[in-house]
Amino acid sequence: MKAAPHSAQFPRDLSRNSGSSQSGSSRGTRASWSNRFTTSKGSVTPVPSLSDDEVAAVSSPGVGPHPQPWPDDPRYDRELLAGGDRRNVTDPYRYWGVDAIVADLDTRRAPLHVAIQNWEHDFNIGSMVRTANAFNVAGVHIVGRRRWNRRGAMVTDRYLHVHHHPDAASLLDWLGEAGVTPVGVDNIPGSVPLEGQALPEHCCLVFGSEGPGLTEELAAACERVVAITQYGSTRSLNAGAAAAIAMYHWSLQWLR
Repeated sequence: MKAAPHSAQFPRDLSRNSGSSQSGSSRGTRASWSNRFTTSKGSVTPVPSLSDDEVAAVSSPGVGPHPQPWPDDPRYDRELLAGGDRRNVTDPYRYWGVDAIVADLDTRRAPLHVAIQNWEHDFNIGSMVRTANAFNVAGVHIVGRRRWNRRGAMVTDRYLHVHHHPDAASLLDWLGEAGVTPVGVDNIPGSVPLEGQALPEHCCLVFGSEGPGLTEELAAACERVVAITQYGSTRSLNAGAAAAIAMYHWSLQWLR
């Protein structure tokens, strides 16, 4: 998409909206400032505007203090009830304590595990962990370095069971004892198209680090290695994107 030319004229003061907080409620209404700008050639181009509700959702995530009287359910955290809940959790878990959320999620965990090789402090790991939380997987396994980049996880690892394994052999021993089948995800020679695969229910999707991919040792130990079919010019997908696609493919078979 082309950028607007330097001479484009944008509204200077976006805060002066009729229906703003200075002039009463405006929930669900559109901001009144012009949603158009004029280019250097004089043409007028529409610019999408956000409703006040949409702006509020972006600028102030979460909810404020819980109104009185407070619920007496022990799952609720009194500090959150008093101060508000700004965490990245779904509405049914608002104001719940971390332990209570984990306990509830444990009652319906998917029998899916996700393993990630962590040799280079890969920034994608956080994104993969966040996706694992979205699918409520039974466990996330970090293989290699204990420290991993948590920024992309958005604190979702608190609600997961995260295991550390110093090497591939340790991971494979754990999976063997738990009766979980390792399935590698990488576009390497010998891999088969993911879209044509029926994955095991008790499965661990195994991912390599961004760039190097799966090590030969771990790829050879997997029951199979699947690859996501691509149609463009790039050699590979981002590891975080590949993990999301693979987890969704598994979920279509076992969580519907």
